[in-house]
Parts: sequence; structure tokens; C-alpha cells
Amino acid sequence: MIPTEDASARKREIEEKLKQEQDTLSFIRDNLEKSNQLTKGMVSILSSFESCLMGLENDIIPVHKQTENLQRLQENVDKTLCCLDHVISYYHVAKETDKIIKEGPAGRLDEYLACIAKIQKAVEYFQDNNPDSPELNTVKARFEKGKELLEAEFRSLLTRYSKPVPPILILDAIGVDEDLEVQEEVTLEHLPEAVLQDIICIAGWLVEYGRNQDFMNVYFQIRSSQLDRSIKGLKEHFRKSSSSSGVLYSPAVQNKRKDTPTKKPPKRPGTIRKAQNLLKQYSQHGLDGKKGGSNLSPLEGHDHDLRVKHLTDVLNEKHGVTTGKDDMLDIEIDSYIHCISAFVKLAQSEYSLLTEIIPEHHQKKTFDSLIQEALDNLMLEGEGIVSAARRAIMRHDYSAVLTIFPILRHLKQTKQEFDSTLQGTAASTKNKLPTLITSMETIGAKALEEFADSIKNDPDKEYNMPKDGTVHELTSNAILFLQQLLDFQETAGAMLASQVLGDTYNIPLDPRETSSSASSYSSEFSRRLLSTYICKVLGNLQLNLLSKSKVYEDPALSAIFLHNNYNYILKSLEKSELIQLVAVTQRKPENVYRELIEREIQTYQRSWLRVTEYLTDRNMLPFQPGTKLKDKERQMIKDKFKGFNDGLEELCKIQKVWAIPDKEQRDTIRQAQKKVVSRAYRDFLSRYANISFTKNPEKYHKYKPEQVEEMIEKLFDTSA
Repeated sequence: MIPTEDASARKREIEEKLKQEQDTLSFIRDNLEKSNQLTKGMVSILSSFESCLMGLENDIIPVHKQTENLQRLQENVDKTLCCLDHVISYYHVAKETDKIIKEGPAGRLDEYLACIAKIQKAVEYFQDNNPDSPELNTVKARFEKGKELLEAEFRSLLTRYSKPVPPILILDAIGVDEDLEVQEEVTLEHLPEAVLQDIICIAGWLVEYGRNQDFMNVYFQIRSSQLDRSIKGLKEHFRKSSSSSGVLYSPAVQNKRKDTPTKKPPKRPGTIRKAQNLLKQYSQHGLDGKKGGSNLSPLEGHDHDLRVKHLTDVLNEKHGVTTGKDDMLDIEIDSYIHCISAFVKLAQSEYSLLTEIIPEHHQKKTFDSLIQEALDNLMLEGEGIVSAARRAIMRHDYSAVLTIFPILRHLKQTKQEFDSTLQGTAASTKNKLPTLITSMETIGAKALEEFADSIKNDPDKEYNMPKDGTVHELTSNAILFLQQLLDFQETAGAMLASQVLGDTYNIPLDPRETSSSASSYSSEFSRRLLSTYICKVLGNLQLNLLSKSKVYEDPALSAIFLHNNYNYILKSLEKSELIQLVAVTQRKPENVYRELIEREIQTYQRSWLRVTEYLTDRNMLPFQPGTKLKDKERQMIKDKFKGFNDGLEELCKIQKVWAIPDKEQRDTIRQAQKKVVSRAYRDFLSRYANISFTKNPEKYHKYKPEQVEEMIEKLFDTSA
């Protein structure tokens, strides 16, 4: 049970809390009543304010709408005035641009193009808005005039600033100086940069706005003329340089030389000049090598000087050269070769320039037209060379083919770059060089074949035979001709291969070495073909020499003649790479010629049998030494001495004027003959030394063995 005191306290506490809650409730009620009153007042105010706003809105909106209408009207008026000013300006364009158009674009291209743009807009306006107005015709005429003057300026700039490229700069660009350590790329600047930019700008305008492609024709005509003039200038430069050792290159490149401060002329292709130099060398060799010291002097002897002069004159006459002056033929060949390289380099440069000026879809066609004149002239000159060679072959002048070799080799070396340069041009343009190459290969192969036949069929003319038995002109010509092939082995082999001559020479064709076109023959096959050709020429030469040797009545002179020619052929083969070429298809060719030479030496030695037979005891009657000889026996001994003396004198007199140009061979033959005759003569003298067969022994014993040897030592020596 809860104590009474605690319950009273608890009651009092509850009563206090109840009183507090009642006070709070009373406070809330009072505040709520006040809030309701304030809300009612605010609602009343807002209602009044809303009424005021509605009244204000009804008053302002009409005013606002009127203001917007007025602003719109103002803007329309301003736009109308602006449009009127713009339209009116089109009526004044012709007058405003008249002065500038008449003065032309020279020196003021940007300003001029701005005027043209104004005129163009006026034309467009009148066409769209008033096509019947007279002003349209006026601005149209002004626009056409402006376009004409732009075209004229385009032509004028190209004409005024397009100059032929100087020959020295072309030579530097094609990089022909082999003495330079580093070949630097030479840039050909055809037009000044400022002028080029003006031309590009005009061309761009004519394409975009002028609707005109005539300027492309103007461009290729002017640039084509300059390209052709550049190549002709280079050709003229070579002609002028032919009589002097003038500088062929620019000072810029000249200063880069390693050794000398001046330029050397380009290397000659080495055709007829090489043959002439060889002939000059032979003409300077004495019989014993006293001048020049060579034991390879195959043209020495009685008729040597005359025949060397004749051969040199023939070469000169055939090719229009003058002894003692630069070889004009080589200059022409050099000129043509360099003009081909110059064309490629200049054409590449022209195409690079063209791409900046001509629209892309017109570039190839314009380039094709641009190069035609220069290319046609080069091809025409090449065909002229072919025609000249063809005429020479008809005259049986086969050395003319030598002029084709360096040109053909260069054309084939240049063909890949040539084709790359002409990529995209017409098929007729791209086929010009291959056609020329084919023509040269055809005429070259024909010349080679006919030359081989001419060696075989050269007539045996008695007046044309060397009286001293030295090397025949046919042999020297044939060897000189073949030696020229060494510098052009691949070219000559390709010539033969191009005519599919494998069947002619019975050379089996390996499928790996050939294809559908003759030009695809491998270099190894071409080399074998050339080797077989050289063997054919040498074989024909040998047969002809055998035939010619029969012209000589004396078999010994015939043997000396064949010996000299065979020895000359062998030495010439060994001194050059011809021996390696022959060895490709003929095993150990030197042994063949050594056997032939030895055979002719033996034939020659038999000529002395008619002398040495008197030194034998053949047909002698037996007799005892110390006994008195019978008249018949004495006479037989006298006949032997007399026969030997007369035979020795006759042979020495005859053979003294014969020639063996090779000193080594000459000495060998002399020594061998001296040994045989001297030994037989000494034995002969020893057998009859103590036999009295005459009262005048000095009449029969005319020569001592030493004198006989000395007489033999003077054989083949016209100076003795």
C-alpha cells in the first residue's frame, strides 16, 4: 500500500503539469486566432492588388503591340534602303572597275581579281533579277574583257619568264661527273617563285570562274617550246665544246671536284676513236719495238704504214672525221646520249611544275602534249642514226653499227626511268622509246650478221695482199671490230638474242633463260650467244685467210702470212677479254691457235730444205778421204757448195723483206732456223774440210758458219 504522503505529492505534480498544458493550449488558440485574422487581411490585400494588375495590363498591352509594330516598320525601312544601295551599286560596278580592268592585272593581281569578283556578282544579279537590262550586257562584256586580260597575263608571264635551262645546269642535274664524291640533287627552277604563284593564282581562277581550258594549251605550247630549246641548247653546247676542252659544268659543282679545279669533258663512249687510237699505237711501233717497245706490232712491215694510213682514212671517211681533230662522231653520240638523259630529267621537272598549275584531271594529257615536240625530235634523231647505219650496212660498212652500241646501251639503261616519267601518257607516246630500241637492236643484229658473212666472203684480191706477209687488213679490221664489242657485251648479246638467233647458232634454249619476248633472255644466255658469234667470226676469218694465203706463189710466204695473222689473232684475244668470251663456248681456244701457229712455222721451215739438202751426203758417190777425187766427184762437191751458197743468198734476199711483227716470234723462228742450218753447215764443212776438190776453195767456201748465222739473223728485217 502506497504511503499517503507520496500520493499527495504525486497528485500535486500531476495537477501542475495539467495546468501548464492548459496554459499552452490557451496560448496556441490565441495565436491561431491571430493567424486567421492576418490571413484574412492578406487575402483581402492580394485580391485588391490583383484587381490593380489586371487593370494595368489592360492599359499597357495595346501600347506594347503598337511599339512592336513601329519597330518592325523601322527595320523594314532600313533593310529596304540597304537593298536599294546594294542594287544601285551593281549599276555602278562597270564604271567603278573600268580603270582597273583597262590597266590590266600586271603588278596588281589581287586587286584585279577583286574587281573581277565584283563584276561577276553584278552579272549574276542581273541574270537572276533583270536579264533584259542593258546593264547585264555591259557587265558581261567587262567580265569577258577581264578574263581575256587574265589569259593574256598568263601567257605574258609564261612567255617572259620561261627560259631554256642552261646546258651547264642540265649537265649538273643529270649528274654525269663521275669524279664527284657525292652527286647532289640539282633543282631546276623554271620560273621565279613570285611569278609562279601569280601563274598558279590565275590558272586557279580561270578553272573555277573563267570556265576556260584554253590556258592549258597556251601552257603546254610555251613550256614545250622551252623544253625543246633546252635540249637543242645542250646539243649545241656539245658541238661548241668539241673543238675545245671548255667547262661543261657550272662553277657550283666545279668547286666540289676532288683533284682538279676544272671540269673534264664527259667520257666518250669509245667506238671508232678507240679503233683509231689502236691503229695509231701500231703505227708507232718499230720493227723491233724501238718506239713503243711492244712486241705486239702486227701491222709492221713493208706495207704497214700505207695500210695503217689507209685504214685510218677509211674510218675517217666513213664517219666524217678529220685526223688530228676531235672525233665529231663521238661528240654526236655523246650529245645524243646526254640529250636522252636531259629529256628525262627535264620532263620530270616539267611534270612537277605542271602539277602546281594544271588541274589534276588534265595533268597527264597536258604533260603528254608538252613533251611531244622534244620527244619526237629525239626519236627522229634516233631513227636518223638507225637509217644512217642501215645505209652504211647497204654499203657494207659494218663498223657503222658501233655508233649504235653506246646509244642503245644508254637507252636500255634509261628505259625504266623513261617509262616511269611517261606513266599515264598515251600508249603511242610510251611506245616511242621501245620502238626505237627495237629498231636499233634489229639493225644492230643485221650488221653483226652481215659483218660475219662479209669476213667469210671477202674476195681474195692479189693487189690487196701484203707483199711482206704481215697481218691482212681484214684481220685487223675484224679484231678491232670484235674488240669494240667488249665494251658492250650485254648490248651486243641482247641484239643477237632479240632476233632469236639461238637456232642459227644451235644454242639450246633453257626455259629458265627465256620468256615470250626476246628482251627477256638472261644475261648468261646473251653472253653465250655473243661468244658463239665471235667464234663464228673468227672461224670465218680463218677460212678466208686460208683462201687468201693461196694467192702467194711461195708456200713459205703463205705460211708466214698465216702465222702472222694467227699470232695477231691469238695475241689480240689474250690482250683483251675476248679470250674469256670465246672460252664460254670453245674450250681452250688459245691451244687451237698455238697449234695453227706451230703448223705454219713448220711449213715455213720446210722452205729451207732446198738449202739444207745440199749439206747432206744424199746422191754422193762413195769415196775414200785422202784419195784423189774423180772429176765427177769433185763436181758433185762443187755443186753442193754452189747450191747451198746460191740457195742461202736467194732465201735470205727473199725472206729479208718478209715481216714477222711479233719480236718474240721473230726471234724464236730465227733462232730455230739458225740452229738447224748452222749445225748442218758446220757438219758439212767438217766432212769436206780436208778434201781437195778445187784449186779455188774460196770460190765455193764463201761463208763461215758465223756469217751464215748472221745472215739468218737478218731475216724479216728490212733495215738490215
